[in-house]
Amino acid sequence: MAADNCQGLTLAEVARAVDGELVGGNAGQRVYRVAPLATAGPGELTFFYDRKLARLLASSAAEVVVVGKRMPACPRPQIVVARPDLAVIKILRLLYPEKKYPPGRAATAVVAASAEIAADAFLGPGVCVGERTVVGAGAALLPGVVLGDDVVVGAGTVIHPNVVVYDGCRIGARCLIHAGTVIGSDGYAFTWDGRRHCKIPQVGIVEIGDDVEIGANNTIDRAALAVTRIGNGVKTDNLVQIAHNVQIGDHSLVVAQVGIAGSATIGRNVILAGQVGVAGHLSIGDGAIVGPQTGVTRSIGPGEVITGTPQMPHREFLKAAAVFTKLPAMRQTLQRLEKEIEQLRSQLKGEKDGE
Repeated sequence: MAADNCQGLTLAEVARAVDGELVGGNAGQRVYRVAPLATAGPGELTFFYDRKLARLLASSAAEVVVVGKRMPACPRPQIVVARPDLAVIKILRLLYPEKKYPPGRAATAVVAASAEIAADAFLGPGVCVGERTVVGAGAALLPGVVLGDDVVVGAGTVIHPNVVVYDGCRIGARCLIHAGTVIGSDGYAFTWDGRRHCKIPQVGIVEIGDDVEIGANNTIDRAALAVTRIGNGVKTDNLVQIAHNVQIGDHSLVVAQVGIAGSATIGRNVILAGQVGVAGHLSIGDGAIVGPQTGVTRSIGPGEVITGTPQMPHREFLKAAAVFTKLPAMRQTLQRLEKEIEQLRSQLKGEKDGE
């Protein structure tokens, strides 16, 4: 993707924007794009903060490299900053400005008479907005978004195409909801009456805090009676399932294909890595880290780091994983030892019988 800012930025402008020091190079030289260290060339800025990529510095053809400290092995101009990872975020925002949506609504948007739409909100083609729904200042609903009745969308929130938000759900300010996500679908709740599974009505809502990003094709179920809550600053990846009554604390990270069963409570600043499964009615404490493909079947304390199915302390999992590949050889050794022991027993029995 080409940068929208076709004029680019001079190296001096970049250094000034990130409070960095330009080392070498021409301060007036321009950069137009950001590229990976391995492929960056003329007119492109790159960055270095992963030691595993140090071998690429000497051969880099980038116009400039953003680094955390001066790198003698790098022949290219450098911009030295305290945090290269944070500096690159600023640079990306300058070279690739976020898309702006003009106020107004498409002719094919359908808006209930009782809905309240901010004057500077954007409603794209095919958007449907239900009764008494509120869309805040500067919000953008892209094509095909459907908001039910009594929904609230906060100021500055952007909802990408074909997202569905069911009745009564609330989304905070400055959120980003990616395409295909469904918010407020019924929780999975049935009871057996002796002949069939009877559906338990789900009459709660979903409440999403401020500055939340929800990945593509998430499903977040409404609570049975009260609120399924996603805290401020939470970020979910694609293909995440969050069941009814789940509570996720502020600034937690939920990676792709995670499934969280009903009434689980996830603390603040928790990391759930890819394909984690959390059983219902459990709690995961603040700051805990759950490794990929872990099956969580018991509550986890604050700060714990666990992996495996069933879950175990991460260090124990690493020990077990190291042994796993050796099991065939260990089995052969065990079989050989069993034979030798049996031979020794027979030998001892023969000597005893001969006495």
